[in-house]
Amino acid sequence: MDVMDRPPVTEETIGAAAGRLDGRARRTPLLTSPFLDEIAGRRVLVKAECLQHTGSFKFRGGYSALSALPEAARVRGVIAYSSGNHAQGVALAARMHGVPAVIVMPSDAPALKIANTRALGAEVITYDRAGESREEIGEALAGERGLTLIRPYDEPQVIAGQGTAGLEIAAQVAEAGVGQADVLVPCGGGGLTSGIALALEARATGLRARPVEPEGFDDTTRSLAEGRIVTNDRTSGSICDAIVTPAPGRITFPIMARLCGPGLVVSEDDCLRAMAVAFLRLKIVVEPGGAVALAAALFHPDAVQGDAVVAVASGGNVDPALFREALERHG
Repeated sequence: MDVMDRPPVTEETIGAAAGRLDGRARRTPLLTSPFLDEIAGRRVLVKAECLQHTGSFKFRGGYSALSALPEAARVRGVIAYSSGNHAQGVALAARMHGVPAVIVMPSDAPALKIANTRALGAEVITYDRAGESREEIGEALAGERGLTLIRPYDEPQVIAGQGTAGLEIAAQVAEAGVGQADVLVPCGGGGLTSGIALALEARATGLRARPVEPEGFDDTTRSLAEGRIVTNDRTSGSICDAIVTPAPGRITFPIMARLCGPGLVVSEDDCLRAMAVAFLRLKIVVEPGGAVALAAALFHPDAVQGDAVVAVASGGNVDPALFREALERHG
């Protein structure tokens, strides 16, 4: 089935995913610090998805998609392709359901993410990110082994699962007394951004989702500006590996084009600075790709509107050496 022929993602789809995730996913906190407010010149609220199971929001989408499968398909097993966070989310969801999982990962993915995926019981198959197509490898293996392919973002049930973070943001921001704000979201293929945007449309119309990307890999920002899907020139070479994709998804892009504000772009050094600030002031560990939204909130305040800003810290699976570099450079 072509991705555009799949059922649309709706408030009801996200609500159903929230029901299946109840008691399984963590309701991650919305963190604040006066030190962050001072840097940004406005109130900053950080949605700490780095504290989610497997260290990223991806568990939400992985569990949502796997739990929505018919039993006959689920027991045969699932396959996913990922640089690490979707891999771990699907691997844990498969283990929780007692079914096999095969994960196709780039050979240059962080060693921690590959090791964690294997530790969760998944079979890991590596590929050359620069010269091979993960989509072709995944679809071929799915056909050969009778596995169900769970795509990392262009999958309605994955988007619905990621949208449950948006439902939490809507409730938590209201509890914090904020009625209007930009919600900055680290963006790769757009599953998290589009899911949050749909949830906010339904539950918090004063909040606007905005994608954030690293320099050189700003396909969504450029796509939104041009009104059509454009691709990155490169598919590797960024410390923000978790959110490096060739282009926004065919399902996710129309959602983002309808609901999101303009994209924002940050440097790798901005990400390292944000990682250090998050550790020193919030006591959380955030990986570079997961830190782009916080970097935009803190270091690009003129690009953000309102008296408050919400930044999603989407993941915390960083190799120790890179984390040390962030602290040594900016701690």
